[in-house]
Amino acid sequence: MTSVGERFQRDKMLRDLEKRGIRDRRVLDAMGKVPRHRFVRQQFQLQAYSSYALPSRADQTISQPYIVARTTEILELEPHHSVLEIGTGTGYHTAVLALLAQRVYSLERVHDLARNAIQRIRELGYDNVKIQTFDGTVGWSEVAPFDRILVTAGAPRAPRPLLEQLKVGGRLLIPEGSKDAQRLVLYERREDSYLRHEGEPVAFVPLLGRHGW
Repeated sequence: MTSVGERFQRDKMLRDLEKRGIRDRRVLDAMGKVPRHRFVRQQFQLQAYSSYALPSRADQTISQPYIVARTTEILELEPHHSVLEIGTGTGYHTAVLALLAQRVYSLERVHDLARNAIQRIRELGYDNVKIQTFDGTVGWSEVAPFDRILVTAGAPRAPRPLLEQLKVGGRLLIPEGSKDAQRLVLYERREDSYLRHEGEPVAFVPLLGRHGW
């Protein structure tokens, strides 16, 4: 894909996102800056900015741009925020988060996915990201608590360790439901409770681990 063609496709992606209701200008700007084609397998390069999910390694996918934008928008990220991402995958969503938050920590259970994501993140110069191979359902207690937590795989319920690692006033977004279909659920932490808001239907790969499937 030529640089002119890539720019055209990226602009078209942004127009499609706005048509579908994405309004957060910071999210749109970040999506416009991250070279999505760098996170897509070679055989799918011409489809990198298309409005659907694409296969990646280890039976995983890179989410469609709308889902990346919508979940990021719901988080309401601020530049001073510390973010925990569960499910690094290709690292594309990680890169988008890196442009919006002060620090991004990301956990990926598949070693090869984590290794490839680290390489891409380094090549693109996102120096506020740390990625580790680990069971994301137990979180990252050493660097907790977090202002925001994003889970990019479907779970029967929000893992208790992740809720406990959320700051008071923080937000956790997770797809909850069955292995085949979920709804986006937002948790907002109060001093001694969590507000739970159920949102739109989605379909993510299953969240595997001690507190997942």
